[in-house]
Amino acid sequence: MSAISHRYEFVYLFDVANGNPNGDPDAGNLPRLDPETSRGLVTDVALKRKIRNYAALEKEGVPGYAIYMQEKAILNQQHQKAWDALAIPPDSKDGYKKLPKDEAKARELTAWMCANFFDVRTFGAVMTTGVNTGQVRGPVQIAFASSVEPVLPLEVSITRVAVTTEKESEAQSGDNRTMGRKHILPYGLYRAHGFISAKLAERTGFSEDDLGLFWRALINLFEHDRSAARGEMSARKLIVFEHENPMGNAPAHVLFDKVTVTRADEPSEGPARRFSDYTVRIDRNLPAGVKVSEVL
Repeated sequence: MSAISHRYEFVYLFDVANGNPNGDPDAGNLPRLDPETSRGLVTDVALKRKIRNYAALEKEGVPGYAIYMQEKAILNQQHQKAWDALAIPPDSKDGYKKLPKDEAKARELTAWMCANFFDVRTFGAVMTTGVNTGQVRGPVQIAFASSVEPVLPLEVSITRVAVTTEKESEAQSGDNRTMGRKHILPYGLYRAHGFISAKLAERTGFSEDDLGLFWRALINLFEHDRSAARGEMSARKLIVFEHENPMGNAPAHVLFDKVTVTRADEPSEGPARRFSDYTVRIDRNLPAGVKVSEVL
C-alpha cells in the first residue's frame, strides 16, 4: 500500500487515577514531575512502548508488522535478518559493520527493515549497532505528555505477609511482615502532542493501514497495559488535525492552540479527581486546508 499523502498533528488526552503513569528510576520510581511547575510528565518513550505493545498484540504473526524494539530483543539479530533475506555478502574487511558500498544494496537493507518492522517505518530507528542496516527518520513523533494541572504524588505504605524462608515463618505473628512503598497520583489529566509527516512517510512506506493501526493503538493502548502500579489509566480524547497539502497548510502550534482544556467549574473548588472535572473545547475556526476530527 502507498504511503500516506496528508500531514497530521494530534492532541492526545489521557488520565490516571490512583496510579503511577511513568516512574522515574533516578528518583525512587516517583512519578515524573516538572520541578518548576509540579506538573506531571510522561515521556515519549513510555507512550511509544505502549503503542508497540498494542501493535504486537493486534498484528501478532502478520507479515510486515513485526516489532523491532521489544523487550530483550537482540538488535543485531534483527539487522542480520535483512542481510540474510537479501543474500547480501558481508564486506571482506569490515563484515556487517558497514553498509555495502553499492548504494542500491544499502538502500535495500534499510527498505527491508522498514517493510518488515512496523515501529521502524513509524518512529524510525538507528540500526548501526555492529550489524549495520542504516538509519531511518520516522514520520511519527510524539512529545512529552504534561499534566494539565499540578499533581501531588503520594507515598503509600504496603505490607507483605508471605515469607520467603522457613526462618521467617517461625517468627512471632506480626514480626514477619515486610514493609514497602508505592508512589501514586490520586488523579492527573495529561496532554500530549504528536506529529505525522507525509513526506517522511514516503521514505519509510508508512501507509494508511499503518495510520489506522496507530490511531487504534492510541485509543486502546491502556486497555492492554494494566498493572497494579499504574492504577486506572484511560485514553480520553484524540483530536486530529489533517492537512490537505503533504507539506502542511498551517504551523502545528497554531493548531494545538485551538484545543483548550479548562476546569469545568471556574474558579475550581479543590483538586480534580475525574475527567468530568474538565472541559475540552475545540476552536473550529481553522486555517484554510485544515480539518479537525475527534477520533476519540
